[in-house]
Amino acid sequence: MNESLEISNFALILSTGLLLIAIFVDYKEKLNLGNDIFIAGIRAVIQLFLIGYVLSYIIQANNMVVTLAMVLFIVFNAGFNAHKRSEGIPKSLFISLSSIGIGTVITLGILVFSGAIDWVPSQIVPITGMIASNAMIGLGLTFQALNSKFADRRQQVLEKLALGANEKQASMSIIKESIKIGMSPSIDRTKTVGLVSLPGMMSGLIFAGIDPIEAIRYQIVVMFMLIGVTSISSFIASYLAYRQFYNDRNQLLI
Repeated sequence: MNESLEISNFALILSTGLLLIAIFVDYKEKLNLGNDIFIAGIRAVIQLFLIGYVLSYIIQANNMVVTLAMVLFIVFNAGFNAHKRSEGIPKSLFISLSSIGIGTVITLGILVFSGAIDWVPSQIVPITGMIASNAMIGLGLTFQALNSKFADRRQQVLEKLALGANEKQASMSIIKESIKIGMSPSIDRTKTVGLVSLPGMMSGLIFAGIDPIEAIRYQIVVMFMLIGVTSISSFIASYLAYRQFYNDRNQLLI
């Protein structure tokens, strides 16, 4: 079960053909994504090499302060990228960092307190990466939903305000749907795990020779963890962000 897996330089270079296929599709359909695809590929290679060496140092150092600094770095980058998807929502960087930060602290706290993971860099750093990246995706969808639904339902919101509703009451249906949309990917992933996708953590542990039952237990924790963090982050972000669509006199800005 512990067979070594080696990727040759030739195989690595040949795999760039998959990137070229994506660029060809972009060119044929005139999607204007060619530059983004190319830059994403280059950045992925550079970032993975850098983070690989950084992770090796952090794991060997096994220092609490260094581990905490890496956790904060991951959370900040996730928050910053979620902020870039907010399409101009005021204070979106603060909202993103607060939502992902609180979600990450609560989720990691439960996992460490329950004994599911230990506060060691080999567990904390990759788990934080999974938590923050899923929260980032959830927030991106939440922001998009808020923007589109406030635009589409402008008249409905104005009518509620005219009838005496405050901004929270007038926005409640939009808030609920935005939270739901932010949570949807994690819920769908959990529904189809083992049927459509083979979970990476479970497969990796089994390939490493870990008892399958133990690997399954870890994967269950991971799936529940991802639903939990996306629900927390989407909830916090929606309730912080909806107020940004109104001015100080409780008038709709769109």
